[in-house]
Amino acid sequence: MDIREEKIGSSVKVMIIGRLTADCADQFKQYMQEALARGRRFVLDLSEMEYVDSTGLGAMVFVLQRISEAGGELKIASLQAKPRVVFDITKAYKIFDIYPDVEKALAALEPPQQA
Repeated sequence: MDIREEKIGSSVKVMIIGRLTADCADQFKQYMQEALARGRRFVLDLSEMEYVDSTGLGAMVFVLQRISEAGGELKIASLQAKPRVVFDITKAYKIFDIYPDVEKALAALEPPQQA
């Protein structure tokens, strides 16, 4: 697994590349806890995530909880077919806000414009 980060407006896009499994779940959790120092609004770009196992999904739930406790938000973007199977089987789609692409996820994070 590799992680790339990009600040976009008031949000932070975090891209997971490769596989999020038991081997790297702790690394992901640590990275995201440190990322809370850089922002409160996150888009988890999964366009390059090839696979997630139950431990990796558990790490994502842990991260969602920590971000929520800190007053932040996490949106998921571009969930691919293989990882989507795990989300469907576990019904994880009920706890995550999932968007078809990064642009829509970012738009959901931005505060409404005042007239």
